[in-house]
Amino acid sequence: MAVYKDEKSGTWRVIYRYTDWTGEQKQTSKRGFTTKREAQAWEREQMSSLGNALDMTFASFVEHYTEDIKTRLKENTWNTKDHIIRTKLVPWFGKLKMNAITPQLVMSWQNEMLRARDKTGNPYSPVYLRTLQTQLTAIFNHAVKYYGLRENPCHKAGPLGKKKTKEMLFWTKEEYLRFADAMMDKPRSFYAFELLYWCGMREGELLALTPADFDLEKGTVTISKSYQRMHGEDIITSPKTEKSNRTITMPDFLTEEIDEYLRSLGHIHPNARIFTFTKDYLHHEMNRGAKQAGVKRIRIHDLRHSAISLLIDMGFSAIAIADRVGHESIDITYNYAHLFPSQQTEMAARLNMERGI
Repeated sequence: MAVYKDEKSGTWRVIYRYTDWTGEQKQTSKRGFTTKREAQAWEREQMSSLGNALDMTFASFVEHYTEDIKTRLKENTWNTKDHIIRTKLVPWFGKLKMNAITPQLVMSWQNEMLRARDKTGNPYSPVYLRTLQTQLTAIFNHAVKYYGLRENPCHKAGPLGKKKTKEMLFWTKEEYLRFADAMMDKPRSFYAFELLYWCGMREGELLALTPADFDLEKGTVTISKSYQRMHGEDIITSPKTEKSNRTITMPDFLTEEIDEYLRSLGHIHPNARIFTFTKDYLHHEMNRGAKQAGVKRIRIHDLRHSAISLLIDMGFSAIAIADRVGHESIDITYNYAHLFPSQQTEMAARLNMERGI
């Protein structure tokens, strides 16, 4: 390592080389220290961390975690993690030494999060609390696995929040049809909601669709990408999971509707997005249509729940539904188990027959 003064800015800079967790030699630097003493103190801390003593602050370790993890994730995924780290973890743990953070300290942070309130004055949701805990646990797991930390204090501290909320809103088919009728005054809104409901698409998948994704002769639409709006730019990424890459067979009426919509767009480029509005527009239209149709307001993502609910009600298996909506079948079984018809009575009757009763 070396400490240098930047004559132009008058601040100090540390340059150091290290071996990351993959064994690769790297060089990096940190600028902006106001005094040489501050730069040297930070230098000593990095040298200690590189010896796997983990006698470094949480904030400093986060820099290593970022270096190791950031390039392996989608930009929007990292942005979410980074926001949690900067706003909920570093302010609390930042100055504490990694090897001095105990389960008791983690529990104190958990209690602080339970007392915290959002901008509207409401406590954080159980799902959001669970997300915070998951990120903190991931950082300590990384320290244990690759940097020699003896144990993860989150494991003894116990869970925070809940993985899923119990409430999952649905529209029945009748409710959706009333809503769809209200949407017909704006064709692009109508066709967008038709795809969301009858195909069980995710919002980002819908907004990434292009004419090339449709095979109207076969009546199919292929999901191979997702749309995000980040830093004021339109970003097209791969779908949420590998399972999300799929080809959906549309019902005949939907194929005819999409054919009509594509024709209305004129000579559009095969790889141009066919729905160029924002997610905010969809939410606004959801509010408008629900109010006009007299149905309860649900989230855009709840249309996906509604589509899955309809397929369950029609008698399709979890595996078949999962293939259509881009889920794992185990997730369909777990998250929607209460909607599948119970076969307990039939099981008991069959067991009676086996017993000879």
